[in-house]
Amino acid sequence: MPDLGTYENIVVTLDGHVACVELNRPPHNFLDHLLVRDLADAFELLDKTVQCRAIVLAAAGKSFCAGGSFANPKADAETAPPAVQSQAPGSNPTYIEAVRLFRCAKPVVAAVHGPAVGAGLGLTMVADFRVACSEARFVANFTKLGFHPGFGLTVTLPEAIGKTNANFMFMTSRRFKGEEAKELGLVNLLVSQDRVRAAAFELAEEIAQCSPLGTWETRKTMRGGLADRVKTATDHELTVQAMLRQTQDYREGVDAVKSRRTPVFPGV
Repeated sequence: MPDLGTYENIVVTLDGHVACVELNRPPHNFLDHLLVRDLADAFELLDKTVQCRAIVLAAAGKSFCAGGSFANPKADAETAPPAVQSQAPGSNPTYIEAVRLFRCAKPVVAAVHGPAVGAGLGLTMVADFRVACSEARFVANFTKLGFHPGFGLTVTLPEAIGKTNANFMFMTSRRFKGEEAKELGLVNLLVSQDRVRAAAFELAEEIAQCSPLGTWETRKTMRGGLADRVKTATDHELTVQAMLRQTQDYREGVDAVKSRRTPVFPGV
């Protein structure tokens, strides 16, 4: 068995030619730079592992990833406000690690069995394909927090579902169930919740049966320097996020979500 590394926040296994990288911060797998660093380290190691030809990105617990980490690890899956430092462009550790993730050379299938919120939605976009269920929730809830999309979503989401649909998700902060996400083109396969991981493995195995060299080169061509474009996007996203964090709108949005009430934004 090849060396798959040792990690604090994820579990990595290899079965035949398909690796499974599982987020292991149940119940909601809140994301910070340490979790993304573990993911990037694992992906880079799997890129060097000849036996691995495809990766399934999965998660333990109730949520796939409920967004940025919050002071309360038991916080509700769709209410945790994002943790974004006021830093210079390119210096945010989470975004630095995220760009490393997008440089992964091997095909990735995300098994989304529950909520993927904010940065968690961004994490699903690292994958080439998403397998989900009716219980999944895809949420770009940044504007409801008085905030701006991050994790490269301003590049990756329009490429997956088109600019108009991406704007619809961003500007409404609406929760999209599995069926709705499938209609948008965000989800490739919709199965029952108990079949999500198995179906993701089946898709990854189907990919792994193709020529690895042909598959990887095709993926590289189709992604068209995506990691570099994500780097440019996250630099801009971070700049705007840092500015918005100083506004009354952001404070109102975060307080309203924590208090489970409708926000009343002053627009300043």
